[in-house]
Parts: sequence; C-alpha cells; structure tokens
Amino acid sequence: MPVLGLSESSEGCILTVKVVPRAANNALVAPKDETDEAWQVRLTAPAVDGKANSALIDFLSKCLKLRRRQIRIKLGEKSRRKAVILEGVSAAEVQSLLLGNPS
Repeated sequence: MPVLGLSESSEGCILTVKVVPRAANNALVAPKDETDEAWQVRLTAPAVDGKANSALIDFLSKCLKLRRRQIRIKLGEKSRRKAVILEGVSAAEVQSLLLGNPS
C-alpha cells in the first residue's frame, strides 16, 4: 500500500510536507486521511531567513538517515507546503523509515 505524500520521480523520492514553524518540539506526523496527502513536520525554528527550511532539512536528515546534501526543497521554499526531493533512496525505503520499520 503506497504511503500518502510520497512519490517517485526521475530526481528521486518526493516527500510532500506541511511545515509548522515555532512548534514546541520537532515532530513528524503522518497524514490523517486521503484529503490531506502531506506529512506535517513540526519545527521549533521560526519561518524567518530560511531557518525553518534549514531545520526541515536537518530534521529529515536525522529521521530518514540521509545526508543533508541528499535532501533539497523542490517546491515551496517560501510556503508552508513543500515538495522535498530525497536523492539516492526509493519510495519503499522512505516508506519503511517513515512508518518505523527500518529494513
């Protein structure tokens, strides 16, 4: 079963996220249903001067065990809803990590 907010492209795996800046703590929350396909990423960083974008890349790097250079924002640099490219991993690998079943 495919995971919502996750797709494949020629550039790599694409993760759709909705960033919530200035949260109490950093957290990754799965989409609730088919009406919202974005993963919610709560970040303590403010959405000022690219701090939330940098924090997003750091946080995803830790969660998905990827290097920072493997993660880049494709769409939505100035928006809360973003498309993030994850290079060098398949959607199946990311799905496994997101759902807490590392292989």
